[in-house]
Amino acid sequence: MAILYHSTNNRTENVSFRDALLKGIASRYGLYMMPRSAIPRLNSSDINDMGSKSYAEIAFTILFPFVSPDIKEKVFLDILKDAYNESIIPVDLQNITVETYILWLSKGPTYSFKDFAARFFGRVLNHFLDESGLKRTVIVATSGDTGGAVADALQGLSNISNIVFYPKNSISEPQRRQMTTLKKNIHAFAVNGDFDVCQEIAKNLLSNKKFAAACFNDEDRFTSANSISLGRLLPQAVYPFFAYSRMNTGGKPFIASVPSGNFGDMMGTVIAKEMGLPIEKIVCGVNENREYPEFLYTGKYRVQASTWSPSTAMIVSHPSNLTRLIEFYGGHMHDERNKATKRVTTAGIIEKMPDMNEMRKDIYSVSISNKDHYETIRQVYETFGVILDPHGSVAWKSLEEYLEGRHRSPAVIYETADPGKFPEDIKKAIGITPPIPDGIDSQKSLEERIYNLSSQPYIDKTGSKRMSEEQYSEVKEKIKVISVE
Repeated sequence: MAILYHSTNNRTENVSFRDALLKGIASRYGLYMMPRSAIPRLNSSDINDMGSKSYAEIAFTILFPFVSPDIKEKVFLDILKDAYNESIIPVDLQNITVETYILWLSKGPTYSFKDFAARFFGRVLNHFLDESGLKRTVIVATSGDTGGAVADALQGLSNISNIVFYPKNSISEPQRRQMTTLKKNIHAFAVNGDFDVCQEIAKNLLSNKKFAAACFNDEDRFTSANSISLGRLLPQAVYPFFAYSRMNTGGKPFIASVPSGNFGDMMGTVIAKEMGLPIEKIVCGVNENREYPEFLYTGKYRVQASTWSPSTAMIVSHPSNLTRLIEFYGGHMHDERNKATKRVTTAGIIEKMPDMNEMRKDIYSVSISNKDHYETIRQVYETFGVILDPHGSVAWKSLEEYLEGRHRSPAVIYETADPGKFPEDIKKAIGITPPIPDGIDSQKSLEERIYNLSSQPYIDKTGSKRMSEEQYSEVKEKIKVISVE
């Protein structure tokens, strides 16, 4: 039976995978999610057989139940083999200690784990658009790596244009150039504010059918490639399956340590566990934006102003996928909005608490200080000769916090970005500049195209930055110009 996807804010809306992908955001500003009871279970023989399979073949086993019958088996396998061509996007599992591994998800075209989901998303979306003769404008908010990965995956696709919003002063130059130098169908907007402001702009555009119709004569023209989108979320369930297929666990359950910002890779790991992968614990490491670990321990969720951290892609104070996580454990979260302007007035209202005991049983979460980012990079380099990026350092340190420094259980750390994307931070930590990947180096001299937003965000009662009406109006005016180019 086909899986149907509902809006987290409207359980009466139930759509196919195809419709969820094309729409991007669900009704009433919700996210598309499958019922927990509909998540397929794999038996142990299916999981054990993955050791002899390629990444694409493993992805097929995991993901086909979620997309069927909207994509035929052979077509879907061909899409995955193209998306995960190992000569373009290799995956490497490195054994560091007897039982500790690093899953390097940072060797693709933009040197970020976001390449895996973005390539899946772009190819599946283009397949549906080819079938139907439709076009889509993909709206993306990025805290660092998502924008570049999605832009690379969508560049040159005839049915798709891409608008990406990034916080002007919170990403590295290499991250920015991965978006701003592509041009053609890729349009990068520099936003005054943080990732949460960018995300709010994206969500408002995605829900604004009237504006889409006015610009493109198609009220459904906008879709999302953030982990708001099922097409970005579901592929992230593959990471831990692949890691487990290459680990020597001795038959024991393993720990997955996931550096977490918008919670897409963490939510994907939760889905993998529900599918039957023997995960002992999901370690959710965050930086100094510590809303989630505080919620996990106290049961109170309080969104605060975002705080800068070296793990820039994780500067997120209100993760989108927390909505899905809370629903998974039986609760409900939504953002309160002004009825007239639709602007978020209070973020992260939990009107029904999830099963906190079950969540705590499955997930351990800890906040890693900025100082510990650098100290962990230094310690791992001096001990093992391995250079972690700032995000990987959060995963490593979080695992050590969970294990109290003793690597006594099979564990995998997700390394989500190439250290060469953060040369200043690495040099600060270990005194040397890491090798700069060829693709990043080649973009240094390319001309950039940036759509600068001059408007400022507004500050809410918690001190958090929120999208202002001036910003939203300025965005719409610039998109109108793009639509006729």
